[in-house]
Amino acid sequence: MTDPVTVVDAMERMSGRHPGFRRAHALGRCYDAVFTPSGAAAAYTTAVHLQGSPTPAIVRYSNTAGDPSQPDGGAAVRGMSVKFLSPETDLVSLNVPVFMASTPAKFLDMTRALTDKPSGSTERADAVIAFITANPESTHAFQEAATIPVPESYATIRFWAQHAFVWVGPDGVRRFVRYRWEPASLRHLTAEDTAEWPPGHLLDELEDRLPVTFSLRVQFAGPEDPTNDPTQAWPADRPEIDAGTLEIVKPVADQEFWDRSVFDPTRLTDGIELSDDPVLAYRKQAYAEGHRRRAAGA
Repeated sequence: MTDPVTVVDAMERMSGRHPGFRRAHALGRCYDAVFTPSGAAAAYTTAVHLQGSPTPAIVRYSNTAGDPSQPDGGAAVRGMSVKFLSPETDLVSLNVPVFMASTPAKFLDMTRALTDKPSGSTERADAVIAFITANPESTHAFQEAATIPVPESYATIRFWAQHAFVWVGPDGVRRFVRYRWEPASLRHLTAEDTAEWPPGHLLDELEDRLPVTFSLRVQFAGPEDPTNDPTQAWPADRPEIDAGTLEIVKPVADQEFWDRSVFDPTRLTDGIELSDDPVLAYRKQAYAEGHRRRAAGA
């Protein structure tokens, strides 16, 4: 098993060590929200927050960098994490549909390819090419990251949870699903438009336009669709439902408390289970190690 200490060490080399901050998604902000289920999920899962009554939630938006001083402009992977509070369960998503590695060991190999050679060097480019050549399943994710659009706002981005989960229905039937957050509208800018954005620009911009809404789209796997490999998307023609609407209302009153919290995609509730995806299962260990360092001020 890949040691989470080694993985977090490698992540620190990507952006440097910034005591007290997350090793990725360092600069973020948390918001009060309410999720109102549509009721469409009730036939497929017994999860309480997907039935009929609204439930409070905390949403954290962030830039993926481990350096909190990184400017916000240009193309970048960005995150949207949702902590449903009744009962507590987390949903972590990014603005790319697939993950860059199919196993924890390959994620470590990828991180080393991105950090073991000097930034911008031919040696680093060669290392990344060598990784993709040895792991062709990662090609889609690298292509997505290279062509990712620059958002007008956190409110105008589509976010994917990337991993498969298992829904357990009231009849006991188990179904594989994937989640996607759809904004009310998709709006993009160019890298030139955003070149002067300072760190946290999108967080400040979001506060000026609250409240905003997202719909939770849930895709069901076909019989042959991979459930153990987050680098592989499912075909777009698979059945989907609209599971409900998330309204992000205002910044939380205790920003320090919620920003210290862990948004863990393996923190599930009755009616939802982990799939056979090894990267999903491993996130709990990596997040715990990162949180341990943050709590210690490291």
